[in-house]
Amino acid sequence: MRKQILISLLLTVFLLGVPSADGQQLRRSAKIGFLSSVSASDNEANLKVFYQTLEELGYTEGKNIRIEYRWGEGKLDRMPALAAELINLNVDVIVTVGMPAVVAAKKASNTVPIVTANADNLVEAGLVASLARPGGNITGSTRVDADFSRKRLELLKETFPKLSRVAVVSHGSLGSDQEELQEVQAVARSLGLEIQSLTVQDPSQFPGTYSEIMKRQAEALIFFPSAFTSFHRKDLIEFAIKNRLPTMCSGINWIEVGCVLAYGPNVTEFYRRAAVFIDKILKGAKPADIPVEQPTKFDFIINLKTAKQIGLTIPPNVLARADRVIR
Repeated sequence: MRKQILISLLLTVFLLGVPSADGQQLRRSAKIGFLSSVSASDNEANLKVFYQTLEELGYTEGKNIRIEYRWGEGKLDRMPALAAELINLNVDVIVTVGMPAVVAAKKASNTVPIVTANADNLVEAGLVASLARPGGNITGSTRVDADFSRKRLELLKETFPKLSRVAVVSHGSLGSDQEELQEVQAVARSLGLEIQSLTVQDPSQFPGTYSEIMKRQAEALIFFPSAFTSFHRKDLIEFAIKNRLPTMCSGINWIEVGCVLAYGPNVTEFYRRAAVFIDKILKGAKPADIPVEQPTKFDFIINLKTAKQIGLTIPPNVLARADRVIR
């Protein structure tokens, strides 16, 4: 009997040390939760970079990691339930996209590590103690859109010098939207611009918002980035194009649906860094000790195709400053 037990133990040790069919040593597959306020199609290009970086770090979905996705599809009230689903699946770490996602994940768990791939001011929101020492279960990348507001408005005015009235469309969320609006209004005074603020929190409000924009005779539109506006950006931009209004947005995802100008952090880099954060956490690092990062790469993008479509002329000096031009 003792001999049989010894043989069994030796066999177990041997099997644990034998590489699997794909050449990797057998080990527990890490489970990653991915929570986004928008849809899979909205994240397609960024997810490609996310997967690629994970592969470079030695992680392959279906082999040594498993990713569980939950998409809010622009319905922010769904986020708490989706976050709870991921926690109940016993994920090792949750990646969040958008402020509603990280807030929901934090409320769902104070212990499961959370990596933000794209979020507003985490310090201002009280989600981390500081950028250098987050102090809880959240780390990742954060941005402060109010910091970019001055540049966006200045670029808009430089591109279209005759502008006098600019409508700002936002979800009106507490925190980032208010900060950004205050910054825009402060800069507008120095540029001789009138800012017309409009909030929209449900698609049913779009017709009324559009009517108000035309009633106020806005000459250009700025869309504040949020989970809601980003998800509905195609509808918002279609209205602007139909009415031949110049638009200023936050990034390439807006440019792809027809926004004329965009300035902001390179969001794709956030997804690349998210994979790096995951690697650190799976190797034993604690989110509380991993500094939160701020964007270092920024893009000024011009959609010359849309500009020509609605009869706008982009000055040569502005074109020369663009990081990318869509023709």
